[in-house]
Amino acid sequence: MNKRAKVWALPAEEDWICDRLVSEFVTGNPDIAVGRLEDANIIWLLSDWRWRHVPWDQLSGKTVVTTVHHIVPEKFGPADRRDFEFRDKVTDAYHVYNQRTYDTVRGLTMKPVRLIPYWANGDLFHPSQRSKSDVRSELGLPADDFIIGSFQRDTEGRDLRSPKLEKGPDLFCDAVEAWVAQGRSDGRRISVALGGWRRQYVIGRLQAAGIPFCYLERPPIPTLIKMYEAIDLYPVTARHEGGPQALLECGMMGVPVVSRPVGIAEQVLPTCAIHEDVTQAYPMVPRVDRFLIPSGFEAYRSFFQELL
Repeated sequence: MNKRAKVWALPAEEDWICDRLVSEFVTGNPDIAVGRLEDANIIWLLSDWRWRHVPWDQLSGKTVVTTVHHIVPEKFGPADRRDFEFRDKVTDAYHVYNQRTYDTVRGLTMKPVRLIPYWANGDLFHPSQRSKSDVRSELGLPADDFIIGSFQRDTEGRDLRSPKLEKGPDLFCDAVEAWVAQGRSDGRRISVALGGWRRQYVIGRLQAAGIPFCYLERPPIPTLIKMYEAIDLYPVTARHEGGPQALLECGMMGVPVVSRPVGIAEQVLPTCAIHEDVTQAYPMVPRVDRFLIPSGFEAYRSFFQELL
């Protein structure tokens, strides 16, 4: 009889999405998630870029699962390949969120690669009974605007002015400027609600274009939920993505989305909502019911158990 999986997940330690994923997994799977590395028989490198923070003797002595969120081809140079190959020596299996990343990782390793989508925490993200006008009033947002949301981070930590191109902040600004130039047939002004962090590039573009915006840096989850309730549209303009998590969150909150063909877009949106130029896409609410926890954890639990 196989022993039960005991999984320790590597956090990002940056108070961002991967830390929330670790917390949700631990909370939702108390029978297999452990809080101490020493108690684990599976090490899950969920925050894969921090893998060197795990002692080498632990990595070489236990089953190691590495999650690859996405790989940006134009950034994946010789040093990155060497790092991947070195970590591959202690990785027993890979986990990815979408088919694009699967195809990339499959070409880099002979180890098993499993595609398992994100889970969606419907206990955390769900619409309230408040009206949109009440929520906007609480947040200090204009009551009558058509508000476009973007809640991510999109510049490099070492340079807060240059866009992180894989996240598509330049394409986001291009789209917003195009929508403003076209105007809305209902006469509503277009404005932007920004969340997340490192939004300096987008802020600069919006200011230069004279587009009104509100920025709440790294809002706590209750505030982020209100921001989803307040907006009318969420564009996903990234060039490369693992998810993004916003697709699941918009689905749970009932927010219409237009997306470029990245990440899990095809798993949660009809083709009419996906286009290389998001201004040509038709807004639709992502369908995420099948990813809701606890069912969203089942594929992970089975995967970990199969490795022992």
